[in-house]
Amino acid sequence: MRVLIGGGSGFVGRELIQMLRGKGHEVTIISRQPGPGRITWAALESGGLPHCEGVVNLAGENIMNPMRWWNNHYKKDLVSSRVDTTRALAHAIAASTTPPHSWVLITGVACYKPCLQTQYTEDSEWVPFDFLSQLVKEWEEAAHLPENAAKNTRQVVIRPGAVLGRDGGAMKQMLTPFRLGLGGPLGSGRQPFPWIHVSDLAGIIAQSLEPSRSPLSPHPEVFNGVAPSLKTNFEFTKELGHLLKWPTMFPVPGFFLDTVLGSERAVILTQGQRVIPKRTLESGYKFQYQDLRSALQEIVRN
Repeated sequence: MRVLIGGGSGFVGRELIQMLRGKGHEVTIISRQPGPGRITWAALESGGLPHCEGVVNLAGENIMNPMRWWNNHYKKDLVSSRVDTTRALAHAIAASTTPPHSWVLITGVACYKPCLQTQYTEDSEWVPFDFLSQLVKEWEEAAHLPENAAKNTRQVVIRPGAVLGRDGGAMKQMLTPFRLGLGGPLGSGRQPFPWIHVSDLAGIIAQSLEPSRSPLSPHPEVFNGVAPSLKTNFEFTKELGHLLKWPTMFPVPGFFLDTVLGSERAVILTQGQRVIPKRTLESGYKFQYQDLRSALQEIVRN
């Protein structure tokens, strides 16, 4: 299978490419710079979609980039880096004379309104309620294929929680302060912490690239990319501190995170959603890391 990946040089992209190539698939990355095994976004828009059986979009400015101040310019970059690239791929797929059999977009659980009680599955209805949920709405809408194209291509949306792995993502920013003894619960610590190991997210994407075994729908199939074992931020913090053998007694106040990150961005850390991978499990996907301890042990050990 030939797979085209937008954002393939990032944390999740590297894991996915390694997995796909290990299975014997051919991978091409869409990048700002040309090179071996790459095409540029400009080439995609001018020359159309190269022949491939699967397309994945992981592109997007890092929302937790510590070097970027939360302002309108940054928010514009967050939107354009996601929505514009997704729209470009959707248009290229729709215009292709040999369309791929699978089109997979990775968004996030920010569409679900944070709540301590409400449990969300892929069937849960939702409406935008803040900047991040509106971003997810525009992002996913940009991926929709017209009806004639949807007859040939399986459309999939995967909404991951916090992606955990040793080479990037949330853990890259957490491990240093934890090893310095500065790690602690964020805000109240009671907020749900939907998470997934990067190997499982790559596995769900790889499974979603397979041709559909049922009639294609004009609407995308949605899968929650979260582990079955849901934890709170407090439980996550304690488990990580235990494995690192460092205390986690000092919580990080919510107002501090609001000041440093901006209140619209800080909600990613100070609030959370009880997200269940109902349809992901029903699809037959077998998680490598179902529980938090095994996931963190793999990360900390390496």
